[in-house]
Amino acid sequence: QVQLVESGGGLVQPGGSLRLSCAASGINISLYTMHWYRQGPENQRELFANIFSDGATNYLDAVKGRFTVSRDNAKNTMYLQMNDLKPEDTAGYYCNTVYRTQSVWGQGTQVTVSS
Repeated sequence: QVQLVESGGGLVQPGGSLRLSCAASGINISLYTMHWYRQGPENQRELFANIFSDGATNYLDAVKGRFTVSRDNAKNTMYLQMNDLKPEDTAGYYCNTVYRTQSVWGQGTQVTVSS
């Protein structure tokens, strides 16, 4: 069974930083494209970052230059380093992958950016 578990969310002031983790089991994340999504209180779930099996990454313009996605193959864990956080980054953050045509989601972790 493939499982993804996010952690690392919390309350941070504007301009602050957080690092989220997405720990995977039942799947070797180095072989798959992994995604980060977020969903604000009044928004649809939004795809904003990807890391491909070759290690390449891409980002939505709204987070480019502030967020960095990476992975540790030995720990089978993907990370999201978020810097210069803004109130509009407040959302539930979810990792995702597609495994054998099935979309697999973690339970999410809440990030709140507020002074």
